[in-house]
Amino acid sequence: MAASNTITALVSLVALLCSIPVIGAGLWLATKHGSECVPLVRWPVVIMGIVLLLVSLAGFVGAYWRRQRLVAAYLLAMAALIVLLFVLLTFVFVVTRPDGSYAVPGRAFKEYRLAGFSPWLRDHIISSPHWSQIRRCVSASNVCTKLSQEQYFNPDHFFQADLSPLQSGCCKPPTACGYGYVNPTLWINPASPAADGDCYAWSNDQAQLCYGCGSCRAGLLGSLRSEWRKASIVLVATAVALLCVYVAACSAFRNAQTEDLHRRYKQGYV
Repeated sequence: MAASNTITALVSLVALLCSIPVIGAGLWLATKHGSECVPLVRWPVVIMGIVLLLVSLAGFVGAYWRRQRLVAAYLLAMAALIVLLFVLLTFVFVVTRPDGSYAVPGRAFKEYRLAGFSPWLRDHIISSPHWSQIRRCVSASNVCTKLSQEQYFNPDHFFQADLSPLQSGCCKPPTACGYGYVNPTLWINPASPAADGDCYAWSNDQAQLCYGCGSCRAGLLGSLRSEWRKASIVLVATAVALLCVYVAACSAFRNAQTEDLHRRYKQGYV
């Protein structure tokens, strides 16, 4: 292979390796409690990672066997994927910027309210026709079961626990309701509960708990926000690496075109 084609093949391999953290981040998101119950956000990153892997493989094949048209198609597809990745990251940062959590005095964990999250999240996830399915998924998960199995010696021990957004929103009543603690998923009704719909929606039935509460919906959004923010760290690093790889691949492709033109000139074809 000419030097330029060799460089293109190498950077295609680097791009192929970059697809691994993208697929890994997607799989991590797909298995987290928040994302696994929301079809809309579960698989896009995995699909993008697989497409990136296939495109990079095509670029390597084209460079190795000097198929310039295939390399050109690879560069166009890679440009589209990089733009799509940056658009996705920008969108994620915009819609997850508002944080619906708020601190509760005397509690180590935070609680969540729907009004604190972006309208897009509320409209496309919580208010979507799929909410009943999402609720059943959260209820069937081990989020609250795992919490109920934890050993807390007294209420103060529980109040200092580091609960996830879903555990805080779905597995216990909001602190403002004034319920008395028995265990993480069993609470004593107050004589005069606060005038809040969530206070009446709470049930000690382990199949109900606070899955019908607004705080549970907010906890789901808090979980999604946290998971996507963590995954975005990997995706940003990968996007920057891909951009550098793409610039190197474009330079190598241009040099390969020049080398091919010179070769054809010497052979009398031009």
